[in-house]
Amino acid sequence: MKAQQWTSKLGFILAAAGSAIGLGAIWKFPYMAGVGGGGAFFLIFIGFTLLIGLPLLLAEFVIGRSTQKEAVQAYDDIAPRTLWPWVGRLGIITCFILLSFYSVVGGWILLYLWNAITGQLWEATGSYDVVFGQIISDPYLAVGAQLLFLLLTIFIVSKGVQNGVEKVNKYLMPALFVLFFVLIIRSLTLDGAMEGVSFFLQPDFSKVTSETVLYAMGQSFFSLSVGVAVMVTYSSYLPKEESLTRSAFSIVGLTIMITLFAGLAIFPVVFAFGMEPAQGPGLLFIVLPAIFSKMAFGKIFFVVFLFLFFFATVTSAISMLEISVASLISKNKEKRGKIASIVGLCIFVVGIPSALSFGVLSDVTFYGKTIFDLADFAVSNVLMPLGVLLVAIFVPLKMKKEVLMKELGVSENKGYKLFILWLMLLRYVAPIAIIIVFLDVIGVI
Repeated sequence: MKAQQWTSKLGFILAAAGSAIGLGAIWKFPYMAGVGGGGAFFLIFIGFTLLIGLPLLLAEFVIGRSTQKEAVQAYDDIAPRTLWPWVGRLGIITCFILLSFYSVVGGWILLYLWNAITGQLWEATGSYDVVFGQIISDPYLAVGAQLLFLLLTIFIVSKGVQNGVEKVNKYLMPALFVLFFVLIIRSLTLDGAMEGVSFFLQPDFSKVTSETVLYAMGQSFFSLSVGVAVMVTYSSYLPKEESLTRSAFSIVGLTIMITLFAGLAIFPVVFAFGMEPAQGPGLLFIVLPAIFSKMAFGKIFFVVFLFLFFFATVTSAISMLEISVASLISKNKEKRGKIASIVGLCIFVVGIPSALSFGVLSDVTFYGKTIFDLADFAVSNVLMPLGVLLVAIFVPLKMKKEVLMKELGVSENKGYKLFILWLMLLRYVAPIAIIIVFLDVIGVI
């Protein structure tokens, strides 16, 4: 069966960058940077993104595009009758766990949309931390919204996602950029905003710990969606004539740009309102209403922003569910709807404890982490790094140099030195950095 293809390179880039534009940058980065010391975390994140994330993104691109197959089949095609296809399966398992708690946050966005549209949110008169706490601690609301979010994701994936997601992305993502500019301008005009800018852009390396470095590395992988088989599957839909290198640089550039925008939109407001930057996952849901409530037509803007944020979140969720479905339907395309429903509902069941982590199960902790936080930590700081470590080993070891050069458009006279640099980063820098950070965190070094 011939692989589906994106209709344009722009569509592929916007869809692939959906994870960063969704929860990776807008929701997760601000609170991770708040916990990790602001500017220092941001610089370390950029370093990991350029030196490790970018080479790994290209590595997954060449795996997917060279085989034109979904993740498990792609690894099996390159290294048949070996254990390497388990790298693809590990990515699918990681996405399964990731979507189980990601869908919880998607449900929160749905609840905020409803409360903002009906006006219930604005009745809080500034006590948005209380509103957020009430919403996420209500077991019926949390689980019900999570289910609704997943049902929508299942519906879209069951119908096929490439054409619809690609076309809508071209309109809604630029709109998201415009709203970000509005948000940043309003944020920077608040009294005390510059203190937040300093926190975000002036690094304080005295606050950097081995855990900060591990979190920054995990955030880099999370934002680029590497190590979870998404980019292998998505790149398999990319036509041969499109440049993988230009696409990768575009995605990395968008990731860093959106991350910068998120920091400039959130941290000035955090300090202007005297909030604590290390508030955790609720930072976005507490800070954004405070911003928009102070703007002209802010309530309308907030509803529009939530719709766009929700779309970006759904786009990411679609990619996570799509790789599981793509690996299971194989040639049985007619079973897509049934398999999407089964996998999606299984994810829902697994995610229920995460949805209840801020309410009835808030006292259930492992190593000081709630079930939600533990799932987040396992994905971002264990499973994703393990996945990218295996990718970094696999490509130089199992893929022929000629195939890599052909996929990247490299010849002896064109881009060969950069190609060798990429291979060195992939073969040595990425594995060593990941292993060193792990050894440091567990206290071996």
